[in-house]
Amino acid sequence: MRHCIDARGVGVTVSKEQAAWAQNLCRGLPIEIRLQDYREVDETFDAVYSIGMFEHVGGRNYRTYFETARRCLKPEGLSLLHTIGNNDAPGKPDPWIEKYIFPNSMIPAASQVATALEGLFVVEDWHNFGTDYDRTLCAWKQNFDAAWPQLAAHYDERFERMWHFYLCTSAAVFRTGRDQLWQLTLSPNGVSGDYRVPR
Repeated sequence: MRHCIDARGVGVTVSKEQAAWAQNLCRGLPIEIRLQDYREVDETFDAVYSIGMFEHVGGRNYRTYFETARRCLKPEGLSLLHTIGNNDAPGKPDPWIEKYIFPNSMIPAASQVATALEGLFVVEDWHNFGTDYDRTLCAWKQNFDAAWPQLAAHYDERFERMWHFYLCTSAAVFRTGRDQLWQLTLSPNGVSGDYRVPR
């Protein structure tokens, strides 16, 4: 976004803290950050991106999410959904993750995503790069360990163990392929001509 000529953006979040952080990060850029529920956005855009948010939408709201993305997308636009997911039958959130890391989160099943977007979008690409996320989580653990001497003044040993457990088990889950990291590129009516995916 930063390097696109004449590009403007709108970001929405329901978190006051995230909105304040994003507004500070985007200061001086043609990006508007709103404290707003995504379902209340009533404009159309060339592109709609969702990165790391879909896991917090909840299975009952998947169809609403895709209906909103479709409503907000121009006919020739593209939507990108970046989410963790899995191929298992829809299930309940992990109790430990739910309690300590991501309250009210849910990892979508591929079947749920496919059903929810049916009739609304053409799937131009469904990319799985979960093995990359394994490496990302391992790098986060290394960074956490390196920063721990400074963090130790603010957090206790229990917090340190909790984050080690989370980062290591999450890396293992992606390494085994139980969970995956998906990036779906969607269009309302199909891309005219040929959609080429850079890999």
